[in-house]
Amino acid sequence: MNSPLFNPNNQVTDLSNKIVAGLERISEAFKVLLWEKAKALGLSPIQIQLLIFIAYHKMAFCTVTHLAKEFNVTKPTISDAVRVLINKGFIEKIFPTSDSRSYTIQLTDEGKQMVSETENFALPIKTQLNNTEASDLNSLFKTISNLIFQLNKNGILTVQRTCYACKFHQKIQDSDYCNLLEKELLNSEIRIDCPEFEGK
Repeated sequence: MNSPLFNPNNQVTDLSNKIVAGLERISEAFKVLLWEKAKALGLSPIQIQLLIFIAYHKMAFCTVTHLAKEFNVTKPTISDAVRVLINKGFIEKIFPTSDSRSYTIQLTDEGKQMVSETENFALPIKTQLNNTEASDLNSLFKTISNLIFQLNKNGILTVQRTCYACKFHQKIQDSDYCNLLEKELLNSEIRIDCPEFEGK
C-alpha cells in the first residue's frame, strides 16, 4: 500500500512524495496569482483562462464543448463564463451558416486588450525559472512534458497537445522526430501545446 502523499513524515524518504507535494504547492501559486489578477480586473479565474486560451488557439477549439474538456469543467460552467464575457464586451459568438445552434467564440477588440492585461499573471513564476541553470530547466521540462503525456494516457488530463501523442511524432532509437517538420527534435523543442497537433 502506498504511503499517504501529504504526510510530511512520508516525504522524508520518498522523493516522489516530495515532488507531488512540491507540484501541489506550485499549483497553489498559480491559483493565488490568477485570483489576484482576477480580483484586480473584476473577472473570475476561469474567465481570464478562457480569454487567454481563445486568443491563442484556432477557432475549432473555441467552442463550449471543447473548452469544457480543456479546463476540465462542466459545459454549464463554461456557458456561464461565456455569457458574462459577452455581457462585458470581451467576446462574441460566431455562428456558421450551416447550423444556427452551434457557435464558436472569438475575442472582440476589448477582449484582446483585456488579454494583454491578464496574460502576464504567471510572470513571477517565469522570473524564478529564468534564474535556473539551463541544464536544470531542460531536465525539468523533460520530466513535465512526459508527466503530462502519461496523465493524459491515464485519462486524468482529458486534453493535451504534446508531441508525444501526435501522429507526426516518431521515436527513432533514443531520438524524437517530427514528420511534419521533417526534423529531429531536441528535448527543448518538444511542444506542450502544438498548433499543428493531430492525435494518433
